[in-house]
Amino acid sequence: MPDPLRACAVSFLNAWPLVQPLLGEVLPADRIPRQPDGTPLFDLSLVLPSECARRLETGECDVALVPVAACAAHPEWEVVPEVGIGCRGPVHSVLLVSQVPLQQIERIYLDAASRTSVILVQLLLRAQGLHPECVHAPHREGAGMVQGTHAALVIGDAAMALHERFPHVFDLGALWLAQTGLPFVFAVWAARPGALTPAHVTALQEARAYGLKHAEELAHGFREQQLRAGLSARDLLSDNAYANYLRRSIRYGLSTKEREGVVEFLSRATAADLLTIPGHDPEDPVHIRFAGGAAPEALVAARRPRPPLAADELLARAAAGGRLDLAEGIFLYEHADLMALGAAADARRAALHPEGVVTYIIDRNVNYTNVCVTRCKFCNFYTPPGAKGGYVLSREELARKFRETEELGGVQILLQGGLNPELGLEWYEDFFRWTKANFRLALHALSPTEIIHIAQLEDLPIRDVLVRLRAAGMDSLPGGGAEILDDEIRARISPFKNTADEWLAVMREAHALGMKTTATMVFGFQETAEQLVHHMDRVRSLQDETGGFTAFITWPFQADGTRLKLRDDTSPLRYLRVQALARLYLDNVPNLQVSWPTLGPEIGEVALRFGANDFGSVMIEENVVSQAGARFMMSAAEIETHIRLAGFLPARRNMRYDRLPGVPSAGAPVATPTSASGELGVL
Repeated sequence: MPDPLRACAVSFLNAWPLVQPLLGEVLPADRIPRQPDGTPLFDLSLVLPSECARRLETGECDVALVPVAACAAHPEWEVVPEVGIGCRGPVHSVLLVSQVPLQQIERIYLDAASRTSVILVQLLLRAQGLHPECVHAPHREGAGMVQGTHAALVIGDAAMALHERFPHVFDLGALWLAQTGLPFVFAVWAARPGALTPAHVTALQEARAYGLKHAEELAHGFREQQLRAGLSARDLLSDNAYANYLRRSIRYGLSTKEREGVVEFLSRATAADLLTIPGHDPEDPVHIRFAGGAAPEALVAARRPRPPLAADELLARAAAGGRLDLAEGIFLYEHADLMALGAAADARRAALHPEGVVTYIIDRNVNYTNVCVTRCKFCNFYTPPGAKGGYVLSREELARKFRETEELGGVQILLQGGLNPELGLEWYEDFFRWTKANFRLALHALSPTEIIHIAQLEDLPIRDVLVRLRAAGMDSLPGGGAEILDDEIRARISPFKNTADEWLAVMREAHALGMKTTATMVFGFQETAEQLVHHMDRVRSLQDETGGFTAFITWPFQADGTRLKLRDDTSPLRYLRVQALARLYLDNVPNLQVSWPTLGPEIGEVALRFGANDFGSVMIEENVVSQAGARFMMSAAEIETHIRLAGFLPARRNMRYDRLPGVPSAGAPVATPTSASGELGVL
């Protein structure tokens, strides 16, 4: 068996739920994660935060609980997903203490034990136009140096007992939330590249879960330890106070909101020249590398040896409605002749939709805000909070767009936007009620990413958010934000966005409430065949479970003008291969939509013979993929012409794929594209 990984962590109370399950001191030793031969997975030592980072930098340890700021200097480090030490509001253990108000502070003694806190206090003060002198002080000695206009940054357990000792106490977690609306993450588990196996990642995640379940025991053990170390009881808090600190003040996850907080901090610190990221282009988003977990069981099974596969037999079976397994789907993607794949997909389309009708919808894609905190590398649509050019559409502008949509025969608003921290759940509820009170339009609104953002902003379960939005008027949920449902890809292109599991969880909840949704896939991120087909497999599995997807839409990533410097095959031929395979693999999703806005209407015609039965949307307005090189816009009459040229009859529909009565109008004129890349304009 390999030697245990050399691990390094801090002894502060806020780390105890992560650390004590690995030590077996306060909690049972039989819970220590071990290798099959019984030896521990980790050889753990406890030091100050700055020492953790130093040891990882010098190779004296393999994995360490390091300050987030230390990750900036080492973009090669791999961060353990889902585990961190942070807060959303007051943290109670990272304080600026002073005898005078904030504006009168002239000098700050900085506790050098945590570089993250040192940078954070400077960022927070600079944002208020304050530039006091900063002087480093030894750990735990700063509080004793406070006098007059001289303040101190105090961190760790000692800070928790200082709230009553100074007339002015500023909690850095609360100040950060007030300035950004985001959580703050102080520390993460980071490791040398390749050091962490899936077993190590899982062990650190499970240690966190186990430690949080035993907050009371940890709080009691910590207080007893401090008493044995010679501290006076009057200088300590109660067991209950320490337990509340662990349960309520500290957050131990790395959800989308925490990841957004991380990138906001690193971006601000880099822009302020308080941090330097080696090799980082200022025009490129900040990136953190996340360690991979275990390979999905479905892929493990697909890799197992099996008898040779024959493409012709698989295509015939799939065309007749037989189900492909993951290994067979990968084989067809890699080996099937494109025309044979297309013919099988066309046969399956004809079996599912024998009447020879191709549908389309007239709707408008309204991006109600471009303010976003996620900073996906493939998107140039967003504007960071507070930056020039950010907008939230007024009711007057929305009313104009909605009236025009109805006048042009539109039946739906596809409503998506950035993750704007200023827009809470009540804003959306009021907006949806206003829309329903004034217009006849259906609201196909908010991607899973936006739902997750709102839920985390309000600290509510996903289901509660969906229930309230549905009651306010949301009719259905578009499938944006899926990209590729593989976290290795997502960590590379949008590390601060929701995970694949989180995207699927929103769709599961929506389907459970009786809502219909669509599913999407964007390819061209240098994904493997396994990752691409596994995306389809995850959609199909959820559809088996819920039956809530009405359609699947795939299109190639449009790179022009974006910050993501990838070069992959996004040609029409690859698109046709992917779409044809999707028609055969997604045997339980009834409709497949072409992607003419990214590749042009002629390719859309061809795609109708590669498994698709829907021509998508007129899209009276489109504000996202257009600036990434997609310039194709059409009227309803033009869409119908292309459908007929492909040999089908056109029919209008709604989102649920109900056919709409009446004769289509001659041609809804279309607005000129106005904005950026990627993914917000999906049906």
